[in-house]
Amino acid sequence: MRAWLWAPFVAFAGVLALAVWSLRAPADRIVHSRMVGEPMPALTLPALVPGKPGLAGHARGEPRLVNIFASWCIPCAAEAPQLLALKRQGVRIDAVAVRDTPHAVAAFLARYGDPYAAIGDDREARAQLALGSSGVPETFVVGADGRILLQHVGDIRADDVAALAAVVKSAR
Repeated sequence: MRAWLWAPFVAFAGVLALAVWSLRAPADRIVHSRMVGEPMPALTLPALVPGKPGLAGHARGEPRLVNIFASWCIPCAAEAPQLLALKRQGVRIDAVAVRDTPHAVAAFLARYGDPYAAIGDDREARAQLALGSSGVPETFVVGADGRILLQHVGDIRADDVAALAAVVKSAR
C-alpha cells in the first residue's frame, strides 16, 4: 500500500528527467526547403516597382541569389548592407517581394539601397511556397544550370557574405 504513495513522486521525476533531456539537444526549428538540389521553379512574377523587371521563367545561364524579402521585415532591412556588398562583388541578386506594395518596396529600396537586378511581386506568397520558403528573409543560391544549390534561412550577416559569394562564383 505504501508504494502507491511514491507514484506521484516517480511520475514527477520522470517528467522532469524528460524535460532536462530534451533541453540538452533542442530541436532544429529551421524549415529546410525540399527544393535544394532541384531545378528552380519557373517563377513568373510581374514587376513590382517602376524601372525594375519582374521575374520570368527559369533562372538559367548566370548563377544568382534569389532573395525572399518584404519591406515590412525588420531582418530584411538588417541584411540590406550585406546584399549590397554581394552586388559589389558581382553577384546577381533577384528578389521575390512577399505580400508587399509597390510604394512600400520603393521606399524600402530608397532607404536601404537596391541590390536587386529584378523584383517579382508575390502578393499571395505562392512563389515563396513553391520555393519551400518558410519566411522572410530567406535566400537561395541558384547555379548556372538552374538548380537550387543552397538555402540560407534568415538574414544574411556580414560573416555570411564571403561564403555566399564563393558558392555563387563556383556555380558558374
